[in-house]
Amino acid sequence: MSDQPESASGRTNPETGLPVSAPQAAWPERVDTGPRQVSYRITVNAPAAELWALLANPHRHHEVDGSESVQYTRTGPTRLAVGDEFTMAMRKFGLPYTMRLVTTAADEDRVVEWQHPGGHRWRWQFEDRGTAAPPSPRPSTTPGRSRSWRAPTN
Repeated sequence: MSDQPESASGRTNPETGLPVSAPQAAWPERVDTGPRQVSYRITVNAPAAELWALLANPHRHHEVDGSESVQYTRTGPTRLAVGDEFTMAMRKFGLPYTMRLVTTAADEDRVVEWQHPGGHRWRWQFEDRGTAAPPSPRPSTTPGRSRSWRAPTN
């Protein structure tokens, strides 16, 4: 049995053997959240609670990694809470390495954020379709990435 998780769709990328995530509903939109932050907003055809559950489970992070550098989770819980640590098997330029991350925010169905040892933070905010506000700037001495997902309602 493989130690790599399956996607909800059950489809896999034939080149990597990793699960394929659901298609997006729109292209990412750059959002200005202040200096030293890179932020995007995207609309996805899924409820905010479902998207939060996907990102709050580090064993599924490879499903949303567009760079294909996230391979799979080596250690960690299946649902993140503030203070939780997890390690990811990574690959960049063909070289494997392990990244240790710490959960810095987890508010069910709304936000999940983690930080790597260099101080960079990956923050994901979710809200159901309607008036989507850009991600809140987080004071930081290091650059960060933030994503805000709007989930359409049917």
